[in-house]
Amino acid sequence: MENTPDKPGRRRFVQGGLALGAAALIGRAQATTQVATQALPLPEYEGFDAHDLAAHIRDGRLTPLEVVDAAIARAEARSALNAVVLRHYELARESAVALGRAGRAERQARAAKAPLAGVPFALKDLNVALKGTITTNGCAFFKDAVADHDSTLVQRYQAAGLNIFAKLASPEFGQTGTTESRLWGQTHNPWNTAHSAGGSSGGSAAAVAAGILPAAHASDGGGSIRIPSSHCGVFGLKPSRGRVPAGPKALEGWMGLSVNNVITRSVRDSALLLQLTQGPEAGSRVGPPPADMMAALRQPPKGLRIALMDVNPFGMGVHADCLDAVKKAARLCTDLGHKVEVAAPQLPIQEMFAGMGVVTATGMLSSVQAREKLLGRAVREDEMEPINWRSLQLAKGYSAEQVFRARAAFDQAGRILDEFFARYDLILSPVTAAPPPLLGALSLDQPYEDFVKNAMLASPFTAMFNMSGQPAMSVPLHWNASGLPIGVQFAGPFGGEARLLALAAQLEQAAPWKHRRPPL
Repeated sequence: MENTPDKPGRRRFVQGGLALGAAALIGRAQATTQVATQALPLPEYEGFDAHDLAAHIRDGRLTPLEVVDAAIARAEARSALNAVVLRHYELARESAVALGRAGRAERQARAAKAPLAGVPFALKDLNVALKGTITTNGCAFFKDAVADHDSTLVQRYQAAGLNIFAKLASPEFGQTGTTESRLWGQTHNPWNTAHSAGGSSGGSAAAVAAGILPAAHASDGGGSIRIPSSHCGVFGLKPSRGRVPAGPKALEGWMGLSVNNVITRSVRDSALLLQLTQGPEAGSRVGPPPADMMAALRQPPKGLRIALMDVNPFGMGVHADCLDAVKKAARLCTDLGHKVEVAAPQLPIQEMFAGMGVVTATGMLSSVQAREKLLGRAVREDEMEPINWRSLQLAKGYSAEQVFRARAAFDQAGRILDEFFARYDLILSPVTAAPPPLLGALSLDQPYEDFVKNAMLASPFTAMFNMSGQPAMSVPLHWNASGLPIGVQFAGPFGGEARLLALAAQLEQAAPWKHRRPPL
C-alpha cells in the first residue's frame, strides 16, 4: 500500500490496482475458510442497519473504531465473494479514531449535521472520486488512476458522517448486468456462489446481502442498482434523473442515463441517504425539487393505481420465477388496498435501445480518450474487455446525428411515460426476465452473439426508466424454489421517489425481508 500526500500533516492511503490482482484474490480466498470459523467481532453488527449503528455510536454504546473494524473483519472473512476490491482501511480507522475522541455532548451536537457519523460505508469502483485513492472503473487502463478531487456525492456522504473504508467491484465501465472483469475477477452471489450477484453494482449488493455493510453506494445506467438488488435480495432505488449529483467534472453520466444512489437492507436507510444527498450542485440544470423522503415513510399510501406490466418489451419470454414474483407482489398490493390492473405504455423500444447503445459506447469512448490524453498514450486492446473494445471501435464511427436521435428517442419515451403516469400512480413489473444467471453468462469476455442473447434477459424492464428519467426500485419480496432472490420492480413518475419509498416501507412491514439472510 502506498501513501499519497493530501493536506499538510495528513495522509491519504491508496490501494494499488495490481496489489489486488488474481494472486492476491486467490490467497485471500484460501484464507477465508480459516477466518470464517473464528468468531467475528461485534456479533450483533449484522442485525443493525445504518440508523441503528449511528444511534449506538451517538449514544456511546459502540465506538466508531469497533464498528469499522467489524465491517473490515467481515469484508476479509467473506473475501471469497470478491465484493470488496480496493481497501482504504487505514484511512477509515484514522477517521474512526478521530471521531471516537469526541465526548457524548459533542457527538449529540454533531448528529444534527452528520446523522450517520461513524457508520462504515463503501463506494462503487466506477466513476466516483475519493481524493488520493484509486478508482479503476473495472478496467486495466485505469488500474492506477488516482483521484485529484472528491466527487460532489462523496462530499455529501462525508458531510453525513459516513466513514468510507473501501471500494466495491464493478464490471468494466458498468457495461453489463453482472460483476465480472479481467481486472478483478468474478463477484459471487452470496445466496449461491455459482451465480452472478448482478451488475453493475454487484459488489455493492453482495456486500450488503453478506452483512459486510448495511448500505453501500451504487449507480444505475440501465438497471445497475435494481438488477443486483434483485439478485441478492436487498433493496435498491434508482432516483430520477438529476436528483443526486454526479459532478463536479461531469454533471450527468451517459447523457443522464446513469444516476447514483445506494443499495441497502432497510428502506429507511435508502430514504435517509437519498434525503441527505439529493439536490443540485453548481452547474446543475435538471432534476426534481428536493423532497422529504423520511416523512414519506410515515405516510402509508392508500388506493394506489398500479399498472401491471409483465410482457417482455423485446418480445422474448419471461421466466416463470419472475412472473411468480410479480404475481405475489400484485396480490400483496391488492391486499393492502391498492388497485392493480394489466396495462403497459406503448414505447418506441427499438429506437430507445438502439440509442442506448450509441450513448453508452460514446460515453465510454469519452472516458478512455480523457485517460489517453492524461497518460500521453493510446489504450491497448489487451487493457479492455473484448466486448467493450468492440463497442469502443464502433463508437469512433458514430455521428452527431446518431447521438441526437438517441436523445430524441429518450425524450419521447419520457413524454409517453409522463402521460401514462397521469392515469396510473406506479408500474409493477419484473426486474429481469430471468433469475440470477450463472457466472460467465453476461461476461464481457465472450463471443458477442452469446453476450447479446443473455443481455436481452437482463434489462428489458429496467433500462427504459433510465432512458425516460423516471425513478424505479427493486423490492425483495420473493425467493424461488432454489433459494435465489427474485426482486420486483416498481416505477413511478418523474420526481416520485417519495411515493415509491412510502410503498416500499408498507411492503417491508407487510412482508419483511430482513430475516432472510444468505447461507454464508
